[in-house]
Formats: sequence, C-alpha cells, structure tokens
Amino acid sequence: MSLSGELLAFVSLSLVAIIGGMLLINLSKVVHMVIALVFTFISIAGIYVILSAEFVAVVQILIYSGAITIIMLFGIMLTRHNDSGEPKASAARRIFTFLGIAGFAAAVYFGIYNLDIPVQPSALHESNTEQIGLALYSKYVIPFEVTSVLLLVGLVGAIILAKKDEQEGDRS
Repeated sequence: MSLSGELLAFVSLSLVAIIGGMLLINLSKVVHMVIALVFTFISIAGIYVILSAEFVAVVQILIYSGAITIIMLFGIMLTRHNDSGEPKASAARRIFTFLGIAGFAAAVYFGIYNLDIPVQPSALHESNTEQIGLALYSKYVIPFEVTSVLLLVGLVGAIILAKKDEQEGDRS
C-alpha cells in the first residue's frame, strides 16, 4: 500500500471523526458535547470532499454543522438545562466501552480488508449536483417531502414540550 496525500487526508479526517464521536460520548458538559459533534460533522464533510462530493460536503457543513448544532443549542437553552455533568463513569465501564469500540473497528476492518468489489465505470465527478437534484426531485420526491414534514412536526413538538415545561414551572 502506497502512502498518498489522499490516504493521509482520509486517515486524518477519519481519526478526527472518531475522536469527536468518542468525546461526544465521554464528555460530561452538554455544550462540550455539541462542540465535539461539530468537529465530527466537519471531518465527515472533509471526507465527502475527498470522495468528490463537494455539494454534499457543503450541505453537511451548512445543515449539520450549522443548523442542527444551533437547534441543539437552542434546545439546551429552552429547556433550561443545567450544565452540571453526570457522575464520571467507572474505570471498568470505560475499559468495556473501549473494548467494544476496538472490537467493532476490528470487525469492520477484517470485514472489508479482502472485499473484492468489481470496478464499474461511473460519471460521479461530472455534474454531481445535477445528478443529485434529478434523483431527489424525480425518484425520491415522496421521501424528501415526508422528511420535511417529519422535521416540521419534530420542531413543533419540541416547542410545545418546551412551553409545557415553562408553564408547569410557573405554577410551582
């Protein structure tokens, strides 16, 4: 295996994504968890750039790193979440978690190491934004619209729950 810049960038971005995910699980303060999640989202956007999916990378940064993160922070503020953390996990739990992650990584590695996928010609690099638009608004238009309605229902439900908690707090 030769060491190329693309491989080095992929490994670096993958490590940032994995470390961000592990920090998300192990940090105790919610705002710090959101920051770790942002690092994970941005590194995944970098992997999309390596895969020549620039449009998807920009959408990843705009939607996930921007909008979803802001919605999470608003949710934290609306629910008046105190920033005190949970008690620290025991050493045995941390070791068990690490072994589980290492076992999963080994299973994935050995599962794809000798995988022989035949090479098929594709035109992914040519007008990939147009291809995404055509597929999204022709073949996948119903799931796209259902997803937008589902997100709207989730947002309205979150607002209703936050207002209900606020009204119950006023009665106390």
